[in-house]
Amino acid sequence: MGEKKRGLFSFALLAMVATHALIHAAGNMRSTMIVELREEFVLSNLEIGLISAIPSLASVIFTIPVGWMSDRYGARRLVGLSLAMAVFGALIAGLTINPAMYIVGLILLTLTSTFYHPPSHSYTARMVESKDRSKAMGFLNAGGTFGVALGPASITLLMGYFMFQWRQVYLFWVPIIALGLVLVFFIKDMKGAGTENADKEPEEGEVQTLLNKDFVMYLSASGIRQFALGMIGTFLPIYLADMRGWSVMDLGIMFSAASVLGLAASPVGGYMAGRLGDKRWAVIALGVGYIFYIVAFFTEGFLPFMVLYLMYRFCGILGMPATAALTAKLSPPRQMGMGFAISFLPQSIVSVVAPLVAAYIADYFGLFPIFTVSFIIMFLGLAVLQFGVKVE
Repeated sequence: MGEKKRGLFSFALLAMVATHALIHAAGNMRSTMIVELREEFVLSNLEIGLISAIPSLASVIFTIPVGWMSDRYGARRLVGLSLAMAVFGALIAGLTINPAMYIVGLILLTLTSTFYHPPSHSYTARMVESKDRSKAMGFLNAGGTFGVALGPASITLLMGYFMFQWRQVYLFWVPIIALGLVLVFFIKDMKGAGTENADKEPEEGEVQTLLNKDFVMYLSASGIRQFALGMIGTFLPIYLADMRGWSVMDLGIMFSAASVLGLAASPVGGYMAGRLGDKRWAVIALGVGYIFYIVAFFTEGFLPFMVLYLMYRFCGILGMPATAALTAKLSPPRQMGMGFAISFLPQSIVSVVAPLVAAYIADYFGLFPIFTVSFIIMFLGLAVLQFGVKVE
């Protein structure tokens, strides 16, 4: 017998939102910090690409086991484990003496997301009625985007106003993330979340097999789009620093502001997905965002680029609850944890290759072509989602 569905708001959902913020805080400082790393360790474009690729490879290795563990053991243990990884990853990054040691820290910080997302997303999807799923995902993703904002914001604040060194910024987050372990300890109602549907007969309209045709096409669409994002994430800070003269503080402001927008965009996106349908809303929001993205590169000056980039990120976050709800809808209830784990697998796989492809383009054609190529790839992935995935 499964547990009774909760209302949209509960202590468990608030706990998921808070821990989602914490696991992303230190883990998403990499893009902003890469400029500092390049200067201190005199890194080439290939080495910068490898710094992004190696942690992603570790994520690929662990993704499927984490999906199985999520369905087998539930959310509480894995959320606690992911927070512990974030603590140790930030500690190692903060004590870095060479690039190899920094990569070890990044591997742990990347695995934090790998271990966190499948159990937290599947737990959140299970705790509410289907009609509230997009909304719940909107609030969960708002916590994540807030955490993504906290990392770059802390760089701007601590390095710009309190004269911290980049290592000290990582160390700053260690005790704060550790507080999340205390929060997880007091969440008693997570037990059994991973198996609550084990004996339940499938309802009408529920998916019964995991790797069904539509789910495979959905994964393909995600992988194509994530390939473009993997190219952008590593070299956008380099482009802005080298070609437009931005400082690390400027980068921190833009990246943190982009994620702060998620506090509004994610709940609104969840509401709109519930009104218009998950797939339709995802295609609309992401497509509009991609247009803002490419236009930004044809502007001059600091403010026009930042405004258009923020609009691109705002639209991307608007679409996140819909894509999360699609993952839940295309996964069998008994294997929802595995479904979410597999949904993150394309991102992990392409993140191994995309930075290296971008490094090759940068070395032989320059930085700007990276972003024009990624724009084409984005819309290709969106076309696969629109025409290749059918949902109820």
